[in-house]
Amino acid sequence: MKSILVVEDELPISRVLKAYLEKHNYQVEQAFTGDEAQQKFDALHPALVLLDVMLPGRSGWSILEYIRAKSSCPVIMLTALGQIDNKLAGLRQGADDYITKPFIADEVVARVQAVLRRSTQIIAEDECKQFGSLKVDFKALSVTLHGIELVFTPRDLSLFLFLAQHPNQAFTREQLIQQVWGIDYEGSDRAVDLAIKRIRRTLENWPVTEGEIRTYRGLGYKLCVYE
Repeated sequence: MKSILVVEDELPISRVLKAYLEKHNYQVEQAFTGDEAQQKFDALHPALVLLDVMLPGRSGWSILEYIRAKSSCPVIMLTALGQIDNKLAGLRQGADDYITKPFIADEVVARVQAVLRRSTQIIAEDECKQFGSLKVDFKALSVTLHGIELVFTPRDLSLFLFLAQHPNQAFTREQLIQQVWGIDYEGSDRAVDLAIKRIRRTLENWPVTEGEIRTYRGLGYKLCVYE
C-alpha cells in the first residue's frame, strides 16, 4: 500500500480525505500543523503529500520548500486561495498539482492517482547517455552532474528524461504536455514554461559548451547537446 501524508488543519476535511483515500487502498497519515508535517514527512517517507497552504505555525509554502530541498516526493497543494498568482507560485516552487477548495473528494483521489502514475512511470530505455559532464541514467531514473545526483520534482524529471531521450529534437508545448502531463491534462501550457525554468536552474552548473535547453519562440523547447 502506498502511503499518503495529508497535511490539513481542518479536521472535517482531513477526515474526508483520509476516508476516500483509504477506500482506494492507500495508507493515510495525517498532520495538522506545519511542524507536525515536517516531522511525519521525515519519519514516514510517504509516496505523496497532500499539502494545505494555510497551516498553523509554518505555512504550506515553507513545508513545500523543505520537501523540495531534500526529496522528489510528489506534492499536491490544497488551498482556498483561487487566484492564479497563488497557483503559479506553487508550480514555481515545485508542486506537482494544485487543487482549490472547495473540491470533490473523488477528484482529489483521481489527481493523486494521476500524479503517482506519472511519477512512477518507467521510461522504456535501458541505457545511459553522457552529455559531457552530465550523465542521464534512464533505467535508474537519475541525472548526475560531475558525479553528483541532481534533485528534480517527479514531473520535472519526467520532462527532462523525455527531452534527453530525444536530444537535438524540438517539441511544442502541446507535445510535451501530452508526453509528460498526459492527454487528460486540463491546465495551461504555462506549466511547461515553469518546469523548464526549474530544470534550467537545476542544470545551472552544466557547462554551456556541453549543452543547454533552448527555447524556440512560438514553438517550444529542445535539449541541445554539443559534441
